[in-house]
Amino acid sequence: MLKSPLERWVFAVATVLAVAPLWAAQALPLVDLPQHLHLISVLHRLTDPSTLYPEFFTTRAELTPYLGYYYAVSGLNWLFPLELANRVFLSAYVAGLPLAAAFLLHSMKRPVWPALLTVPFAYGDSFAWGFINYCAAIPLALLTMGFFIRTLEDEAQRRRWAICTGATLVAVLLFHVQVFAFLGLALPALMSLSVAPGPWVRSRVPALLSVLPATALFIGWVGLRLGAPSEIAPGEPWKAWGPLLSQQNLAFKTFAQNQAEFFSVLGNMLPNGNDQLAVKASAGVAVLAALLGVLSRSADALRPRSAAAFRLLTLAAIALGLYFALPFDIRGYMYYLNTRYAHLAAALCVLCVPVLKERWARFGLFAGAAVALLTAVPLAIGFRTFDAEASALSTLVEASAPKPKVMGLIFNTQSSAMTHPVFLHASTVLAREKGGLTNFSFALTPHSPLKYRSQPPPTFPSEWRPDQMNYETQGRFYDHFLVRGVHPAQIFGSKLDSELTIAAQANGFWLVRRR
Repeated sequence: MLKSPLERWVFAVATVLAVAPLWAAQALPLVDLPQHLHLISVLHRLTDPSTLYPEFFTTRAELTPYLGYYYAVSGLNWLFPLELANRVFLSAYVAGLPLAAAFLLHSMKRPVWPALLTVPFAYGDSFAWGFINYCAAIPLALLTMGFFIRTLEDEAQRRRWAICTGATLVAVLLFHVQVFAFLGLALPALMSLSVAPGPWVRSRVPALLSVLPATALFIGWVGLRLGAPSEIAPGEPWKAWGPLLSQQNLAFKTFAQNQAEFFSVLGNMLPNGNDQLAVKASAGVAVLAALLGVLSRSADALRPRSAAAFRLLTLAAIALGLYFALPFDIRGYMYYLNTRYAHLAAALCVLCVPVLKERWARFGLFAGAAVALLTAVPLAIGFRTFDAEASALSTLVEASAPKPKVMGLIFNTQSSAMTHPVFLHASTVLAREKGGLTNFSFALTPHSPLKYRSQPPPTFPSEWRPDQMNYETQGRFYDHFLVRGVHPAQIFGSKLDSELTIAAQANGFWLVRRR
């Protein structure tokens, strides 16, 4: 643990720095965030007659692994406006990563300062895409492993820790099944590598019982998800290209490609690459700590605590194995599969640093705080720059009618401030603010807790291909069109002089409305 008030203050300040970018801007540059917020708004206002939500949406009766994020933010929405509620949730996730890592280390009776080295991995590629459910499951997984170890090793309070393990493991499943799958390998490894006081079987019964509720839920979910028929449509987006685990349905990256991408996906939100500084600093501090541990003869291999070090190395190896071995896509079921594990693997790797002598450990703590600062400053600047660019959407919201049906025709999805296509779902901002619909929604996907009551709104096959829009069969359903990247006249032609009109434009966005 942190022994002095100064050390605790340093850790606290570093944690505040970690969340600072989230409060530096009004609009956050996450690709899928507009979709998430729209569905949370629907979930929270499902019976609100001032919206189109009651007419078009309903809840899914079955278990879905995205329940955690949507219901958590919907609950916070009773206390705060939706965007603020979401920011509070994201802050809890980002701060929770180093705090949960510290808890795991303390559960293994190791110094907690390396937990600050995980701060950069709260951001990066998965965060930029808006994979919030996956990201939020990582701190919960670290807590679960810490509770599981205490269930095994703390004979006096096994029941208490077993209850905590069971609760957090269920929470992991309700946020994202990929992190739950990691724990499916990690918890047995911890079971075999941990020393539990008492008879071997009896001492492990509480730990085994703690995983049963989540395991039962997982089996039920798998049965529903994999048992449901999947439409096979080779070459079409969001649909299976063949049987579940067939060669045509799995898309792998090569080992060399995964190796080349590993460090880049950990910090790739900013075009100038400044978010890579914190990633490199974290890795550098971890490597330096390892060298100091060896040179000062305090490396774990030379100390009684080597078992804890081996457990951490095993956890990191499992996460790395999933990153390198799994497919990138299982079409129609899971996308961007293996790459997400990079953040979890990196966090576990930096926790593997050896136990240092006290004076070096204090330097490590300050180095971890410096890593948090290197994370915060470039991202805060980038987020503010994006916010200025995205503020144009506020002008278009004001020019939108209540309960709009909005089609997004985003030919240019990029921002000058971010590397990811952060404007892909910009039309959803208008739909949410005015209680309406958009042409593409995560309600179409089985992992959403919401679905359409009947047929979804007509649209082109992929939100990435607005050029495939057919106005007669798709466009006539909508009364608002958000255009970016081309002039509306190139899309609608003479219709702009008859049935449509340009209602507003700002910073490269055009709002076209039906007359």
